[in-house]
Amino acid sequence: MTGTTLPTTTPAPGQNVRAAVVDRVAANQFTLSEIRLSDLRPGEVLVDVKASGLCHSDWNFVSEDRGTPFPALLGHELAGVVKAVADGVTEFAIGDHVVGCGVGSCGECDNCREGRSIWCRHPERAARAAGEPPRMTTADGDPLWQFLGIGSFAEQTIVHQSMLVAVDPRVPFDRAAVLGCAVATGAGVVMRCAEVRPRETVVVFGAGGVGLNAIQAAALVGARKIIAVDVQDEKLELAKKFGATHGVNARDVDPVEAVAEITGGHGVDHVFEMTGLPGPLGQGYRMLGRDGTVYIVGMQAPGSRFELPSAEILRGASVRAVWMGSSNFKVDVPYYAELYLQGRFNLDDLVAQNIALDDINDGYARMLTGGGVARSVIAHH
Repeated sequence: MTGTTLPTTTPAPGQNVRAAVVDRVAANQFTLSEIRLSDLRPGEVLVDVKASGLCHSDWNFVSEDRGTPFPALLGHELAGVVKAVADGVTEFAIGDHVVGCGVGSCGECDNCREGRSIWCRHPERAARAAGEPPRMTTADGDPLWQFLGIGSFAEQTIVHQSMLVAVDPRVPFDRAAVLGCAVATGAGVVMRCAEVRPRETVVVFGAGGVGLNAIQAAALVGARKIIAVDVQDEKLELAKKFGATHGVNARDVDPVEAVAEITGGHGVDHVFEMTGLPGPLGQGYRMLGRDGTVYIVGMQAPGSRFELPSAEILRGASVRAVWMGSSNFKVDVPYYAELYLQGRFNLDDLVAQNIALDDINDGYARMLTGGGVARSVIAHH
């Protein structure tokens, strides 16, 4: 813990803060309004939000129906300062710098005890029980759905302690914000899930925030060839700064043929699909060598399908879906923060711009039109 331990406290009843809320299905925009915070319940932490990254996963719930309730408070790339703690909070003190991690855990099941909290058998214990008041409501009293238990597109938010991790306060808030998703997912799938080894060859589809971290993690562990595939030359140039050895613009060439040429026809060991589009999944599978794996990382659209030709199965190539990089957040996030402070992990070029909460719609518009090749981050001053 980095702060000073103070008596347990709670926000004042009925405290209001500003937030960017989505009020209906397929709204295609955020509405700036006030929301109301409840009193803290045992195990919960009140966080002053200092920075929140704009991730495409949040936008999926703004632009299409994914079966979630509305109104909703989105945002999950959280960095902030602990403002108050409730009874039962043992990991944090007021003043600690924290990062949000969108996976709740009980800390007691077999998976949690074996360091696989990502697959906790009782993640509901990090949420409020049925019948309890919601953590946050609109100013009119309507319950707010809190995306991934975080809800960081606000000035303050309430998070269960299992979904926070303390980080070194020397890491700037905008850099710290991307640790909980873009870094943990991108680097995690390479280092935790695929366990990429030296001399292996990888392909990364999508050189955005998550893809860039997969690229630099692959470089960090000594991959022989790191091939970035995207449709924007600007992103491919940035990918090389993060360690990509080759860049393929899928608008200009057939990426399967391009990768075959780069590898001498041998195929690759690992393909990481970050875009959430079905096309790259099929292309990625055809890029694999024998016993290779394509990893589904990007959030696929509801109802999307991926066809696996039976003739290809004999190659021993496989497909694996991955959730949040298979990360162990309490261990991994401080590790990436330490690497950053040592100058061995690039977070500075990951943050394209800082914006105000009021500019969230413009920030997402810029992302969707291809402007800004990495993360935009909401910064509160």
